[in-house]
Amino acid sequence: MTIIIGILGILVLIGISWVMSNDKKNINYRAVGIMLAVQLFLAWFMLNTTIGKTIIQKIVDVFNKILSFGHEGISFVFGDLSAKGYFFLDVLMMIIFVSALLSILTYTRILPLAIKYIGGLVAKITGLPKVESFVAVNSMVFGDTTAILSVQSQIHRLSPNRLFIVATSSLVAVSCSTLGAYLQMIPAEYVLVALPINVFSGLILSSIVCPVTKEEDYDIDVKEMIPEKSLFEAIGNGTIIGGRTALIVGAMLITYMALLALINFVLNGIVGMTFQEIVGYIFAPIAFIMGIPTSEIVEAGSIMGTKVAANEFVAMLDFVKIFPDMSTKTVGIVSAYLISFANFSSIGIILGTVQAINHDQASQLSKVGLKVLLVATMGSILTGTIVGLFL
Repeated sequence: MTIIIGILGILVLIGISWVMSNDKKNINYRAVGIMLAVQLFLAWFMLNTTIGKTIIQKIVDVFNKILSFGHEGISFVFGDLSAKGYFFLDVLMMIIFVSALLSILTYTRILPLAIKYIGGLVAKITGLPKVESFVAVNSMVFGDTTAILSVQSQIHRLSPNRLFIVATSSLVAVSCSTLGAYLQMIPAEYVLVALPINVFSGLILSSIVCPVTKEEDYDIDVKEMIPEKSLFEAIGNGTIIGGRTALIVGAMLITYMALLALINFVLNGIVGMTFQEIVGYIFAPIAFIMGIPTSEIVEAGSIMGTKVAANEFVAMLDFVKIFPDMSTKTVGIVSAYLISFANFSSIGIILGTVQAINHDQASQLSKVGLKVLLVATMGSILTGTIVGLFL
């Protein structure tokens, strides 16, 4: 029954996107169909086949090994404190090492070339322009702001519809620099499955809402992704960016957790409910159409609503407290849904990034900022729903 509901959920998301479309005549239904088929295949292959499960386990083993190297550095600096389970040390400090590692892989052109050719393959298969496909794939590795900066020379040439797709695709993603943190909080297999599926979720829904034509295509220059002149500069910049990211995430968590405590104190006094309980009921219908069992839709909706209102880290901190008591299906769906930057704070970051590149385009994007967030959130819902079909 939940599978049927999940299929209906996918159709509802596509239907809502069609209703929101500003150019229904130019919707590339072939591309939508191909990308949806690819998503379904990836979810089935990675979750329901022996080969897929083995691949995921091998990837998890590699990540765990990489994380062990990071823990060596953390242990050297913080000594015995690193073994006491402090979130800041165990989770956030890992962002520094992973960020430096990504910077090394970028400087050596390993990642830029892989992203360019994978993005080119996506564009060729689906018929979507290269820039949008490149940003979507790039976002899977570097997250929202870096993905946009990697095509900054193209930003001024993008039509409003293309800019919308670029912004939305970058939001339905996470940075691999924070991936290590996620892997230490929620089941690794769902994190890894969500990454590639997110690429297509953002493209599917945003290209329906704001269709583009193939004639508007431009070439991608990977040199824009490599600002450093030496390996040691790359290591240094990656470390600094990682440290800044860790501090920003930590600062945001302090603020959001404190604000939630304040809001919950006020709400408890007025209506006898917490913020999480209220958004749980608001998001319960969404959780239902994603295929989550009826008995768990309020709890799942609470996590989903918290993620949009705050960020994925705040939601994950709440999620780890309850998912041991939830069904495998719910854990998988919610985990996949959480792997994106689709929240109110991130849309502000996106606008700031485009503002730094081109004022006119930032002004254009600000007019549809909430629409970008809505479609990006729908993309996260689509990812979770597709994962749920195979659990």
